[in-house]
Amino acid sequence: MHRFRRRLPPLTMGFMHRLVTLLRTLRHTAGTAFLTLGLASCGNAQAGMSQTSTADSMVQDWDAHPKLWVPRPILFARAVAPAVADSLPDSIKAAAIKADSARADSLFTGRAPLPKPAPRKDPFPLSPRDSARWPVPGPPPLPGSMLPEYRIVAFYGNPLSRRMGILGEIEPGEMLPRLEKVAAQWAAADSGQKVLPALHLIATVAQGYPGPGGKHRLQMPDSVIERVASWAEERGWLLILDIQTGLSTVDKELPVLLPYLKRPYVHLALDPEFAMKGGKKPGIHMGTMDAVEVNHAIDVLSKLVKEHDLPPKVLVVHRWTYKMLTNSSRIHLDPRVQVVIDMDGYGPPANKKGAYRWFVVRHPVQYTGFKLFYKNDKPMMTPAEVLEMYPKPNYIQYQ
Repeated sequence: MHRFRRRLPPLTMGFMHRLVTLLRTLRHTAGTAFLTLGLASCGNAQAGMSQTSTADSMVQDWDAHPKLWVPRPILFARAVAPAVADSLPDSIKAAAIKADSARADSLFTGRAPLPKPAPRKDPFPLSPRDSARWPVPGPPPLPGSMLPEYRIVAFYGNPLSRRMGILGEIEPGEMLPRLEKVAAQWAAADSGQKVLPALHLIATVAQGYPGPGGKHRLQMPDSVIERVASWAEERGWLLILDIQTGLSTVDKELPVLLPYLKRPYVHLALDPEFAMKGGKKPGIHMGTMDAVEVNHAIDVLSKLVKEHDLPPKVLVVHRWTYKMLTNSSRIHLDPRVQVVIDMDGYGPPANKKGAYRWFVVRHPVQYTGFKLFYKNDKPMMTPAEVLEMYPKPNYIQYQ
């Protein structure tokens, strides 16, 4: 299974000394602007930065004045096939974007049911044993749960880098409508299934440079997280905050994000690829994460949901090799936290399907995810092709 690994170019020590000194003094908007330049030129920036910003005074204080956030999914009626949906004019497509309580059937009254396409031969058929593992026995979804009510379709990356994913590769004015269009394609491909767009932000970025704390990771400033959060909040979408621990740990990095996770639309992701053990550098060596670390995140999220009367949280854990996630059978299920194991390797469709089967389906936890790469998947699978797999992924991510 081929997989893209980010190799983090080292910077000269003199430059890094000046950069760290500058970042320690620039704690507000100017600091963020400088960091933007650094990430745009280097991919994953090698620096450390404070978590404060003048943008804090302009954002919603969720502790003092909580807002009522309502998801706004996309839904197509079951009678509409993907080809039909693609041919609809923009005005009709826009009308098909419905709130949770709305119905789309009235848009297509009188349309005859379309014939079912002939089934394709699966190159990776599931054995009866593997098939029997799904759906995973576990606690029933609580009211307000995202899964399986919605299929989540996310754009991944960081707005300060064009090299880390589609979220930052193109400008927000183009990226956000594009995500909505892609989510509508998924809704049309699996008509009757509500689709909820999400922005998957790498909030803690693994670094080749150790930084002042020697942790080989960079925590995004509040201004960056708030900016992306505002895009999701105003549209009724989700925000997923991704942690690449570097030489730090989940229990050390998670508290920084708890103020955001108190919001009903904000969820969490862990990336074992960049969870380094034994002092190895991220981007050069492969990281790994154990069920103990995942269970810690589940416990923290569960407590947060209970104390703040929040809807259940989604926890996405990336996986594309066996050793990336050890003892996955020991991950405990909690009704307040919905765990997604996301197959995020890249390559041709046959490789990706094989990895999905071997590293996700054969090691069931709760829900499944599948990642698609605009540049590294050749060719990139279509929604219809992904939906032929069993079980159908509940979470789809584009990088």
